[in-house]
Amino acid sequence: MFAIVSIGGFQEKVQEGDALRIPLLKEKEGASVSFDSVLLVAKSDSDVTVGTPHVSGAKVEAKVVGHGKDKKIRVFKMKRRKRYRRVYGHRQDFTEVEVTKISVGGAKKATAEKKEAPKKETKKPAAKKAPAKKPASAKASADKPVAKKADK
Repeated sequence: MFAIVSIGGFQEKVQEGDALRIPLLKEKEGASVSFDSVLLVAKSDSDVTVGTPHVSGAKVEAKVVGHGKDKKIRVFKMKRRKRYRRVYGHRQDFTEVEVTKISVGGAKKATAEKKEAPKKETKKPAAKKAPAKKPASAKASADKPVAKKADK
């Protein structure tokens, strides 16, 4: 069983027991965290539930293992022929979590309710016709001023 979850703007494929590095969370080490924005849940190859956009009732629970910082990234800016150069580094904070449980509660009930509800027929209003264009008349073109050439 696996799920695709949206965490901090990233989509992660998770299974029970996976360890992930996600953007920094405020929770302390050992705390449990749940993610509700589950995009897809697959119990097997034939049993896949895709959300629109999220799977209703699905949840991924995880335990915070620790916090840390990634490797340093060097940022170099330069404008040629202007004697402008700047170098600085950045280390992104992260939280390491371990997925403990993937639960799908009520996802099948929601799809069953949609099938049972009768569809209401709605009538669309008739489209309005655009007014007919008038043909260009010779008089309209005669009204326009004609540019005269000046003599030298």
